[in-house]
Amino acid sequence: MHRTMTNAAQYTGGNMRLNDLIHLTGSAILAQRTRSLLTGLGIAVGIAAVVLLTAIGEGVQRFVVQEFTQFGTNLIAISPGKTQTFGVSGAVISNVRPLSLDDAAALVQLPQVREVVPFVQGNAEVEAAGLTRRTTVFGTGAAVPEVWQIRPALGRFLPDDEPRRARAFAVLGSKLYRELFGTRSPLGERIRIGGETFRVIGTMQPKGQMLGFDLDDTVYIPIARAMAMFDRESLMEVDVLYHAGAEAADLAKHIKARLIARHGSEDFTIVTQDQMLDVLGSVLEVLTLAVGALGAISLLVGGIGILTIMTISVNERTAEVGLLRALGARRRQVVGLFLGEAIVLAGSGGVVGLILGAGGTWLITALIPGLPTQLAWGYVGLALLIAVAIGLLAGVAPALRAASLDPVTALHAE
Repeated sequence: MHRTMTNAAQYTGGNMRLNDLIHLTGSAILAQRTRSLLTGLGIAVGIAAVVLLTAIGEGVQRFVVQEFTQFGTNLIAISPGKTQTFGVSGAVISNVRPLSLDDAAALVQLPQVREVVPFVQGNAEVEAAGLTRRTTVFGTGAAVPEVWQIRPALGRFLPDDEPRRARAFAVLGSKLYRELFGTRSPLGERIRIGGETFRVIGTMQPKGQMLGFDLDDTVYIPIARAMAMFDRESLMEVDVLYHAGAEAADLAKHIKARLIARHGSEDFTIVTQDQMLDVLGSVLEVLTLAVGALGAISLLVGGIGILTIMTISVNERTAEVGLLRALGARRRQVVGLFLGEAIVLAGSGGVVGLILGAGGTWLITALIPGLPTQLAWGYVGLALLIAVAIGLLAGVAPALRAASLDPVTALHAE
């Protein structure tokens, strides 16, 4: 208090200069170092929480989108069955009819379609060289490397045989290859899948995991043989790869018309990758906003702390305010003095919080590589602006109260 009174006494004249304002503000903050530190810490914790939580949310969003787009972006998926609601109350009928290999062949003929991959999936035991491993079996077509963007590492992929007369060839995922054959080449080896014999003609490059599903612990066999192995009448899905310049929505309409012409009704579901990413993006943006809101609660608490401290500061510095007013300081200059302190406390706390949040983000990435983090700079900038705004708003009431003090009465205050 004595230091700030001395600084105030050094002010002379009716027009307080900017450097005087800055000097008085800095002196007031330094005069109560511990209190200023704790006040700024409240904002710092809030900013750090916002930065850290939104970085995790943004990282998860990018990770999931990357997982969904690792097979490419120009894809349309068709699956059998469509749920329909009819006029009678409660009449919801799930209409599921087979999606056939002939349907897949018909879609290849559409303009703007590059390739089509019919697909079924199952689980079976694979036997090779005296070893047995239960793994995922993909029944697919020859266009998988182009449509799913996964290439053979050894040998080649399944040949473009007529589906119903496809030869008993198999292609191993990278992990399954290592588990069954180690470092030796599996090309030409005979393996048994679900009790049937296949000849290995290739292995695939590592693809990693997608949402916890290991894409490398797999074996690829011809689609018709997989349907027979798992006793399926319908394909699980047909993936359509279209040319980059094509409009997904327009092509989806052509696919719909072609399949309705073949089936007589819309007993299938078409989903473009744009639709999947839009829905996914909306869900993940809400998630990021939610975690950011949790951090904002800490900011609110920090703002209340600034309001409390500034109110106490006005009560403690009543005599100083009286001296400033007696020396000719205007009301707006006194308001600016206290608002400046609040903004400096909030702003400095915000910068410290940003450093802590960024450091925490880096530390999480280093310690837990599996947890993706990505600084969301938009939220970071917004959080800093909110911190300064909180300082401004929290300082308004105490500043106005200080400016309204009567100079004579304030000078006599202890």
